[in-house]
Amino acid sequence: MTRTVPIDWEELLDRLSRFYGSGDWRVPYLRDHAEDPFQVLIGTILSQRTKDANTDAASAKLFARFPDAASLARAPTREVERLIHATGFYHVKARKIRECARELLTRFDGQVPRDLEQLLTLPGVGPKTANCVLVFGYGIPGMPVDTHVHRIANRLGAVRTRTPEDTEAALRRILPQPYWNPLNPIIVQHGQNLCRPRGPRCHECPILDLCATGIARRAGTATPRPEDRARRTADGTAGPAHPRRTRSTLRK
Repeated sequence: MTRTVPIDWEELLDRLSRFYGSGDWRVPYLRDHAEDPFQVLIGTILSQRTKDANTDAASAKLFARFPDAASLARAPTREVERLIHATGFYHVKARKIRECARELLTRFDGQVPRDLEQLLTLPGVGPKTANCVLVFGYGIPGMPVDTHVHRIANRLGAVRTRTPEDTEAALRRILPQPYWNPLNPIIVQHGQNLCRPRGPRCHECPILDLCATGIARRAGTATPRPEDRARRTADGTAGPAHPRRTRSTLRK
């Protein structure tokens, strides 16, 4: 299966919002989710390759001591490393966020840019981080694509891409701009709960009939991603492609 399929994005967002009780996605995002752009920027850099809980805990400690670019730029490296230790790779991250703070001071008068291209010139800032700043810090239309959005967009059949960067470019072409800002938080929530990397719980999914993978798994046909194919159990019903490994199976 190599072709993309059209998606009813409004219906998809409506169903997921109702299912997770996340409110009306049509409401301008910053009305209920306004965040400090500097803290979005630094927090997203810290979130790379770590769990959300670790990021949240470390960010709270860091911003309690160094809430803005001026204070973080002057912060002792070892203290920053101690505060963000839980996020992993803390030596590299401490260096990057201090460099980022210094560049904000020298190049942007301590303010976080509102422009995607300018954001991408900052140390440690890639497309996902830059888009997160636009969406969650400024309410500017952006397309933050992480592993969840990349995986689910491909499972839906909306795109056929190999990397999150490719997915961002493809979604920008096909997705109407009013859907950009609400897409990431809703899809990430779905990816963390039902549409997981392994063993997606398609039988519980509220958008099963809108999803090329869900439809294919139910029909026993080829899925957009080969790794998502349904595994047939002994009784002939469809099971997850990657069954959870238990201690007993690991001992075999």
